[in-house]
Amino acid sequence: HRPFKAEIAGSNPAGVTMNIYLGRPFLKFNDLGLDKRLMAGIQSAGYTTLTPIQNKAIPFAIEGRDLLGLAQTGTGKTAAFAIPLLQKLSAGYTGKIKALVIAPTRELADQIHQNISQLSSGLKTKSITLYGGVSKNPQDEKLQKGVDIVVACPGRLLDHIRESTIDLSTLNTLVLDEADTMCDMGFLPDIRKIIAHLPSKRQTLFFAATMPSDIRNLAKDILDNPTEVQIGVIAPAKTVAHSLYPVTEKLKSELFFRLIESTATGQVIVFTRTKHRTKRLFAQLEKRKYNAAALQGNMSQNRRTQAIDGFRKGKFDFLVATDIASRGIDIPDISHVINYDMPNTVDAYIHRIGRTGRAENLGEAITISIPEDESMITRIEKILKSSIERKTVTDFNYGPLVDSDRRSVSSRNSKPQNSKTRPRRSSRWKGRKESGTNYGPAKAEMKPTRS
Repeated sequence: HRPFKAEIAGSNPAGVTMNIYLGRPFLKFNDLGLDKRLMAGIQSAGYTTLTPIQNKAIPFAIEGRDLLGLAQTGTGKTAAFAIPLLQKLSAGYTGKIKALVIAPTRELADQIHQNISQLSSGLKTKSITLYGGVSKNPQDEKLQKGVDIVVACPGRLLDHIRESTIDLSTLNTLVLDEADTMCDMGFLPDIRKIIAHLPSKRQTLFFAATMPSDIRNLAKDILDNPTEVQIGVIAPAKTVAHSLYPVTEKLKSELFFRLIESTATGQVIVFTRTKHRTKRLFAQLEKRKYNAAALQGNMSQNRRTQAIDGFRKGKFDFLVATDIASRGIDIPDISHVINYDMPNTVDAYIHRIGRTGRAENLGEAITISIPEDESMITRIEKILKSSIERKTVTDFNYGPLVDSDRRSVSSRNSKPQNSKTRPRRSSRWKGRKESGTNYGPAKAEMKPTRS
């Protein structure tokens, strides 16, 4: 199937004149005409079938077209851009930078770099990550020796550009991953400065989960007649069940602990609105002997890495995080997302709950809400196209809640529900809870770091 031209003004989420992908039969990796060494890397990395975003994006990217990919984290989008750029580099190592991938966080940059390294195991390409929080000198030395691929966070990349320790004049492929996240983190001016130093003749692959106005404008400015591929961006995954637990601000903490005590869970991410709230809630979990880690912006890179790796490996049951600190984390087996605080935007809600319900696994998104959250709840329900079920915890003393609110809420039994209908609690839950192993922000090591 060939794409058709769409002159937009509202005809697509990005607001960009582009080719819109109509669909094609599902492909296999063998159908893509890839270099044999790259195919070997794909197989050794464990890829067997293309995900929807890979099926749609890879053929167009291999053709050299600019691409606007709308997809959430966990859809396979890293391979969707990594495979085409590696195919382009399969001719051989040149020692000149040919591809630049820009990511919002150090953790995401590391994950992308790891995936590229796995896929390119049979090729002679060389790659590097550039981000803050670590010494710049080793990065300078490796850049001088020559690399093909750079995976970078905006702040440190700008440092290299300003100090002339990186040469991007030979670049032919630019990838912006989680562009909307970079916008949320205030990196948009840095992105525009970086792009001003890149060759104008290049292929640009642009990925985002949502399209706020600033991202629409950036896409218009840097993409040349792009093809759009979209995978379930606006509506959250259907594998996620949503529920609300209304309560007063004063009782929020008490209700949270009753919920986690009465809910069968595996691994849980708990989102808070501020760094202070993250530290306070982590301290409460630690005091109650839960295996928990905290993730917020003032932590050193070393402690951030240990917290994320520990959570990924199952050492911790709970990860308490702010929105910004958690961006770019890709952990597949999260059973629950708990919004301790309501997010500030609908986009943030989508990003948060996108951490669970992956790869056809069932997940649950629980939001503890206060009366001031009602307007945001209405906006979220509009996106979901359905009402979110209001629930209560049996025998919890709510105090003077408004009667009408209580009547609109369904009763919830405080005992764990049937394991066939709910995610299982980790088999190590009891022993780990009793062991009291925790990982949170140590004050002595907390310092601002720059990505």
